[in-house]
Amino acid sequence: MRPRILEKLKEIEAERNIEILLAVESGSRAWGFASSDSDYDIRFIYRHEKDWYVSPWDKDETIEFMTEDDLDGSGWDLRKTFHLLLKSNAALLSWFYSPIVYRKNDTFLELFTPLADACFSPIAVSYHYLSMSKKYLKACRSDEVKLKSYFYCLRTALTGKWIIEKGTVPPILFSELLVLVDDFTRKKIEDLIALKATKGESYYHPNDWELFGFLEKTVAENEEKSKSLKGGNTDKGEMERVFRELLR
Repeated sequence: MRPRILEKLKEIEAERNIEILLAVESGSRAWGFASSDSDYDIRFIYRHEKDWYVSPWDKDETIEFMTEDDLDGSGWDLRKTFHLLLKSNAALLSWFYSPIVYRKNDTFLELFTPLADACFSPIAVSYHYLSMSKKYLKACRSDEVKLKSYFYCLRTALTGKWIIEKGTVPPILFSELLVLVDDFTRKKIEDLIALKATKGESYYHPNDWELFGFLEKTVAENEEKSKSLKGGNTDKGEMERVFRELLR
């Protein structure tokens, strides 16, 4: 699908008169536990010509598309990207560190990477994943659970655990988060990954209550330990300098 994705990105650039600075895969394909019928979650950051930004009026800063061949696209304008980075937006950080990259502008990455590292706020991102994991945990509290929801709960809970224990931007690949669990739990999860690859998005699976107990305990511990985390080191002056540099 990569040639089709690249073709679609070129179409978007021509139609909207923009330049895509970074385009990546998000969602289950980037995390490493796609189902047999998972779509492609394409996320991108783009910029307009410099004059576009010299205006007194609010403008649309988001581009979205959905194609018949399962390409689900969503992009943010450069200015919106900076506003979200200032808040250490977890979704933006997950795009930036995705292991599957479709398009990249080297200058953008060179200038933006130090900002992303500095703005990363352990407490803000931790609370984002805590909120998600609590929602998915509730959905998994039944005898049969949608396997997709189970993995969303596992990923968000382990991502929160990573932030608390490591204090760094969490990895996107789910397999890299498994260093946080014991061998017995890891084997259970790896068996489910193999099963998920053969099933559709709507597949329900008998609950493993032992694994659910691990999830419940992890989420509760994350909620308690997140309270002591620190914020990011944002420098709005440096961010503005980089923004202006990227508009040259």
